[in-house]
Amino acid sequence: MNGSTLDRIDLLLLAELQRDGRVPNAELAERVHLSASACLRRVQRLERDGVIAGYRAELDPEKLGLGLQAFVRVQLRQHDPQTVEAFARSVNAWDEVVACNALTGDMDYLLQVVVRDLDHFSRFLLDRLLGQAGVEDVNSSFVLRMVKPMRGLPLPSA
Repeated sequence: MNGSTLDRIDLLLLAELQRDGRVPNAELAERVHLSASACLRRVQRLERDGVIAGYRAELDPEKLGLGLQAFVRVQLRQHDPQTVEAFARSVNAWDEVVACNALTGDMDYLLQVVVRDLDHFSRFLLDRLLGQAGVEDVNSSFVLRMVKPMRGLPLPSA
């Protein structure tokens, strides 16, 4: 299933679930003008087809003592499969890295890092990231404030 096979009701369901993934089925059905059973069948199909990849709680980093966020651009020394795979394994093992994307351009990866404070970031950078074999250059930018948090994906028009 892709964006072109989703009808107007599917898109309404997805929009509502992105806003509130815990909305009870009966209320969701009412919001999109379906019966509860038809709504449940559609949501289950969207889950089965992988359009809905999962559900999770949105946590407040400040309330968890995670007061510092940074974006870290990483350049690898070489790009052979072993180096790239070793880097990917390390990144996936580090709890501080909440997202990592491979990039085009002069840097190879963009890491989103969430830590307690500057001391925690410094330990992460020096002990983990810079100690990772194959890392040649690192450039960090700290988040001053969040202007627009991730609230869901843009949905195509029906």
